[in-house]
Amino acid sequence: MAEFADQAEVRVRAGSGGNGCASVHREKFKPLGGPNGGNGGRGGDIIIEVDPGIATLLDFHRRPVRKAGDGRAGSGSFRNGANGEDLVLKVPDGTVVKTADGEELADLIGTGTRYVAAEGGRGGLGNAALASMKRKAPGFALRGEPGAELELVLELKTVADAGLVGYPNAGKSSLIAAMSAARPKIASYPFTTLTPNLGVVEAGEVQFVVADVPGLIPGASKGKGLGLDFLRHVERCRVLVHVLDCATEEPGRDPVSDLDALEAELAAYEELTGARMTDRPRIVALNKVDIPAARELADLVEPEFEARGLPVHRVSAATTEGLRDLAFTMANVIAAARAAAPPPEPTRLVLRPEPVAGPAFEVVPAGENTFVIRGDKPRRWILQTDFSNDEAVGYLADRLAKLGIEEALAKAGATPGAEVLIGDEDNAVVFDWDPDLPAEGAGLGPRGTDRRVG
Repeated sequence: MAEFADQAEVRVRAGSGGNGCASVHREKFKPLGGPNGGNGGRGGDIIIEVDPGIATLLDFHRRPVRKAGDGRAGSGSFRNGANGEDLVLKVPDGTVVKTADGEELADLIGTGTRYVAAEGGRGGLGNAALASMKRKAPGFALRGEPGAELELVLELKTVADAGLVGYPNAGKSSLIAAMSAARPKIASYPFTTLTPNLGVVEAGEVQFVVADVPGLIPGASKGKGLGLDFLRHVERCRVLVHVLDCATEEPGRDPVSDLDALEAELAAYEELTGARMTDRPRIVALNKVDIPAARELADLVEPEFEARGLPVHRVSAATTEGLRDLAFTMANVIAAARAAAPPPEPTRLVLRPEPVAGPAFEVVPAGENTFVIRGDKPRRWILQTDFSNDEAVGYLADRLAKLGIEEALAKAGATPGAEVLIGDEDNAVVFDWDPDLPAEGAGLGPRGTDRRVG
């Protein structure tokens, strides 16, 4: 298996809430001392967190399914169940979290940045919490809610100040090895660099990170070669350094045409994804000038690049010629970009509650005298109900009536015996609507029963 991965699909499932407990206090000469069932614990969350010690998403290829801990069930004597343990997934700096459909959920930059990807289910209430003036000793408890289950796509976009871009074999890996302590794999055949390499460079008082990313070829923006696997890693760079091979012997290639091809691919990628690429500062590095023929070619093409307003440096990774000047030019551009950037906001938890102005549910006709009830509250209440307990079903009916579903069904044209579906489409619960059933409390009987159910 490869040692690097910059994209991974992972299925996450938050923990389910624990069930509430239906219990009655009993002691000598006091067999029915009142309800004392505790609540179930909340399920654990799935949290994605940036860890500076992680450099790849490879672990998610090895284990693509992750699950948080379930909440424990409540018990008698008012004992609440323990909460499920959160599961923290460690990812590299620069990881983007997306849905399976490509919708971006979070862009995680900075050590310790967190995102709650899936929330654990609520724990069910025990019968002690359900007791009321009308229902003094409930013979039921609520079930815990299942945790959220999602399919996510994790995508790593390298966080670096400068990106070395160029054709395969242009000498990018050699340059980063000569300028920093990074030691990437280097060889003289195309596509040696299959993974991004990062190196830290110091130029005076400025320290910055340089990324040597996989080689670019014409058609990369359409997925040719390493394609988008390359372009994704230059999105965050403050400056792009075009490393141009002055010693190439491939027919039809020269530094000017190489630069034009690279710029065309960056522009095409920008149009495809909306990522801002063409407005980044550019620096041209004419590489391999230690070879006489390459130096002569550099003499010919340098005026062309200067006419375009591009800073030009002649460099050699083999002899380190020109690397110091290149590093200081990069440092000046990066320092200016940092100074112009707004100050980073501190990492904080942002709560986005659901709007309260809208209706809590909606009634949708689904056929002749058939209706579907949609809404978060009815769906949750269905999941919390123990349908093997008639009193619990009666309690659900009371909650739905209080929410106004009875009136809404009548207004929507439902007639007695209408088929009403509540819950998720693939697992909905079906009721026969009877508007003549008595109101809350009228159906109460012995514990665990309800005269309206049966």
